[in-house]
Amino acid sequence: MSFKKLYFLLALFFVQFAVAQEGIPVYWDYLQDNLYLLHPSMAGASKTGKIRLTARSQWAGVNNAPALQTLNVNSRVGEKIGVGGILYNDRNGYFSQQGAFATFAYHLLLSRNYTDLNQLSFGISGGIVQGKLDETAFGPTNDPIITGGILSDAYFNVDFGMSYNFLDFSAHFTVKNAIPAKRDIFSEDLEPNNQRRYIVSLGYVISPIVSAWSFEPSVLFQATERTGEAAIDGNLKAYYKTDWGRLWGGLSYRRNLDGGEFSSNGETINLQKTQFFTPFIGGSYNEFLVGYTYSYQANDTVLTTGGFHQITLGYNFGETRAPYDCNCPAIN
Repeated sequence: MSFKKLYFLLALFFVQFAVAQEGIPVYWDYLQDNLYLLHPSMAGASKTGKIRLTARSQWAGVNNAPALQTLNVNSRVGEKIGVGGILYNDRNGYFSQQGAFATFAYHLLLSRNYTDLNQLSFGISGGIVQGKLDETAFGPTNDPIITGGILSDAYFNVDFGMSYNFLDFSAHFTVKNAIPAKRDIFSEDLEPNNQRRYIVSLGYVISPIVSAWSFEPSVLFQATERTGEAAIDGNLKAYYKTDWGRLWGGLSYRRNLDGGEFSSNGETINLQKTQFFTPFIGGSYNEFLVGYTYSYQANDTVLTTGGFHQITLGYNFGETRAPYDCNCPAIN
């Protein structure tokens, strides 16, 4: 196999991986007090406004490996309205996408007082995503599909969902990429117009009596409608409360429910289901937050043994109300 052909096959692999994650990829930053990045219904749900900045890189040592940066802000406006905005840049080999979303959320307090948390929230985000495919590095080729230039297009899409927070329990449901959108860069065979993804997450905070510690087991399920891809996360997070803030850490395990076939010896066909182990740590000091997330892909066949690293920085501002009488870190 010539170097140029190998170069093109690697580029095609990166493109296929990228289009499977249209929009903001669903990673593990939601475990770093960043639920709004995943669920639009959480815009303005907390007692304070929040600014979150993330930077993620993966496959250390691989050129043009995927990298993602996000910036989001959300806050309560008045008694029941939440607003927010998200900017992101996602690069994966020769394919990249940039997006900007604005969010409106409505929070309905179901309890009879402002002490006990019983809140039902609805949210919708709309925004523009621009995708780019850089073919300038492919060189001259007889393939009519390869233009040798930079291809780009933009489209509008919508995310919407709902959240329910009751004392120490939380539940979220979100539909991402709700509108089928035709892109000119790829054909329908390579990138389906329907990129709709469903996300469901549940969590419960367990608090021992008279203790600074608390523990939150949670699960997240996601599925893509058109391709049938599905994965589930099992998470365990521990918190330690201090006078100046909060410390936390935990472990997440993700397993794809669908698998990919591969052959290690040219004859036997094996089925591999992708799985990740993701430890994470973080903490807040007064209004500031910092978190670190590391993911390790635990499969027999991987592109590289290099890990996935992500940093989260945050700032909380504008406290709008007193804390609820519950151990609910995402709200309090």
